[in-house]
Amino acid sequence: EHKNRAHCQPWTNVQTEAKTWTHYDKVCLVIRIPRITILYISWALLAAYSTGATPSEEMNGTGNLMDFLDEPFPDVSTYEDFHTIDWLREKSRDTDRHRKITTKSKESYWELIKSLLDAWSGWVVMLLIGMLTGTLAGVIDLAVDWMTDLKEGVCLSAFYYSHEQCCWTSNETTFDDRDKCPQWQKWAELMTGHSEGAGAYVLNYFLYVLWALLFSFLAVSLVRVFAPYACGSGIPEIKTILSGFIIRGYLGKWTLLIKTVTLVLAVSSGLSLGKEGPLVHVACCCGNLFCSLFSKYSKNEGKRREVLSAAAAAGVSVAFGAPIGGVLFSLEEVSYYFPLKTLWRSFFAALVAAFTLRAINPFGNSRLVLFYVEYHTPWYMAELVPFILLGVFGGLWGTLFIRGNIAWCRRRKTTLLGKYPVLEVIVITGITAVLAFPNPYTRRSTSELISELFNDCGALESSQLCDYVNNPNMSRPVDDIPDRPAGPGVYSALWQLALALIFKIVITIFTFGMKIPSGLFIPSMAVGAIAGRIVGIAVEQMAYHHHDWIIFKNWCRPGADCVTPGLYAMVGAAACLGGVTRMTVSLVVIMFELTGGLEYIVPLMAAAVTSKWVADAFGKEGIYESHIQLNGYPYLDVRDEFTHRTLATDVMRPRRSEPPLAVLTQDSTTVEDVETLIKDTDYNGFPVVVSRESERLIGFVQRRELTVAIKTARQKQDGVVSSSVVYFTEDNPQVAEACDPQPLKLRRILNLSPFTVTDHTPMETVVDIFRKLGLRQCLVTRSGRLLGIITKKDVLRHMAQMMNQDPESIMFN
Repeated sequence: EHKNRAHCQPWTNVQTEAKTWTHYDKVCLVIRIPRITILYISWALLAAYSTGATPSEEMNGTGNLMDFLDEPFPDVSTYEDFHTIDWLREKSRDTDRHRKITTKSKESYWELIKSLLDAWSGWVVMLLIGMLTGTLAGVIDLAVDWMTDLKEGVCLSAFYYSHEQCCWTSNETTFDDRDKCPQWQKWAELMTGHSEGAGAYVLNYFLYVLWALLFSFLAVSLVRVFAPYACGSGIPEIKTILSGFIIRGYLGKWTLLIKTVTLVLAVSSGLSLGKEGPLVHVACCCGNLFCSLFSKYSKNEGKRREVLSAAAAAGVSVAFGAPIGGVLFSLEEVSYYFPLKTLWRSFFAALVAAFTLRAINPFGNSRLVLFYVEYHTPWYMAELVPFILLGVFGGLWGTLFIRGNIAWCRRRKTTLLGKYPVLEVIVITGITAVLAFPNPYTRRSTSELISELFNDCGALESSQLCDYVNNPNMSRPVDDIPDRPAGPGVYSALWQLALALIFKIVITIFTFGMKIPSGLFIPSMAVGAIAGRIVGIAVEQMAYHHHDWIIFKNWCRPGADCVTPGLYAMVGAAACLGGVTRMTVSLVVIMFELTGGLEYIVPLMAAAVTSKWVADAFGKEGIYESHIQLNGYPYLDVRDEFTHRTLATDVMRPRRSEPPLAVLTQDSTTVEDVETLIKDTDYNGFPVVVSRESERLIGFVQRRELTVAIKTARQKQDGVVSSSVVYFTEDNPQVAEACDPQPLKLRRILNLSPFTVTDHTPMETVVDIFRKLGLRQCLVTRSGRLLGIITKKDVLRHMAQMMNQDPESIMFN
């Protein structure tokens, strides 16, 4: 240092000429640092050199490689788009990170505090996800109510009030005309001054259709221009992402913003779709947003998916007001990897989201749900027969919908129809609005329709469904209304409900899957609720007029309230939703949380199980699995069984007609050879063998780690050139002559324990290994000699081929 002091520059010169620092400038800068710092640096250098690890050896692979593997490069990412993550690698990286934090926490109080913050970061993320998801759900609910009513009229006192809110604030609202108040005026009355007559009806009809077309056009335009990933339900893609697939941008900030806005527009347009499924996508976007704030989750794709599983639970929690059902939905339907820790955090996120939504109170009823009902009559064993029949109907409806919708979506993909998504949305919206307006049960929002179908007919109800013939001699409490003969309003409502049922069945098939946010839960529940209410009224009238029949004699006496039509609507809704999605446990929990009907779990269970049995008789896949197959996503469903007697040698690559497997040797491959191999191929990794003659397997190296290691070595290590030999051996390579280039040792990036199977391993076992371990690839050997490789894509193609499907339908790696 003293000898080179003449090269030192003043501190001001070092600042102004920072870009031209030399090695000696840096050394001289250290001289001006206090002695304690010099002693500390000296001690650190001695400690490093005492282990025998020189700086060049660190770069050659004998040090901690993760330090430079995490350095960002513009053209190198951890995983490429539309590729699968390596679950074992991500878990190993998180274990190493946690072990490092635990070791450091014993060194100082500051490191201990940092370790505690790291441990609590997961709960902080869950808190933020729950709060943002609940807030967005409340805003969406309020906006949907207002924009749905905007198609029919406007509130004069405050234009941002919905119909119900407008009449709440009115002092002139009466009990008999609770939906009418001077402050709320329909468009015809506002424009012409007349609320009745053919002219007013036609004008309201025209404006209803016009508003619907405007909302849907704005929705599809925003999706098409700003966020193409904001369309659809999102649950099939969420399931695929949680299984380990990478779809960049699908959970991005733009997708979150556009999905939130267009979801309001799409639901308000009156299309046969719901907001519940897309809310799961919105919640996962929130989870991905907060993951980027913590390196624990942003740098580990496996840990990120634990957060996304909990976010999906929060999405269902605010969609239905069902926190427990949301956790079970994430566990049963969406998640691929769901450890116990994720279960607790999912429960916490769903709880926070429900509290936030309750604080906003978007429904104005001091509850989380719009469908809350209170039934005063128990169910009887004989009613299990119509409940099971409703389950059969739900299974048949699920099969019809899945086959019809998949056929329509496949036609959309293969014809000119797919090139004009805006036109398709406009046409479907126009047809829906024109057919929906004349029928009061299809004109209103689907959520309001379901709420009315679920309600029991008490003395305070003014619905047409409650137009029964009253007995003037009846003297019973208000909340205990006995069965009565149906009046003309009930029969009129039955015809309208029958037409609404046919309309919903047909139009929902063509609506789901368009290029706008579209959920399936509410339309499916509407179909089942309509069918259930019709069956419930039929059973009620049979019990009243034929109370002396054997099936009614024991449990239905004259003048007693023995049949609740609203219960049949609730059971029918559960049956149809189960037939479409194949949910069972989570469906029952969601339904009793949704309605508060805890006493009716057994009828719901009977209908859900029957619906699943009937639907599974025609096909095992639900609507989400069917759309995953339609889009060719690489998803290995843990519920599928592989029973074919094939071996690993039948699936592995390369085949006889294909070029040999791209491999690296342990001590005879140059940097130029490696870079050429990376440039000419798109493989995720390369096996490393002793030599090309022996093909004896040593390990497996990831493409990304190999690329980063070579880039880093070229920048930071002197002497590494294109002709440098890359070594994967344990012994230090010896340079033969002084003129030979510096070798590059990459032993530390080599996975010495890649998962291998023999060529005679049954494919049933291989498929099970890929499912349970989340593998990207598996090497095939015989007596230690490398024969080939099996990737997840190869497994999916083979399974499709065994099921007589097109193996090329698996589009992504």
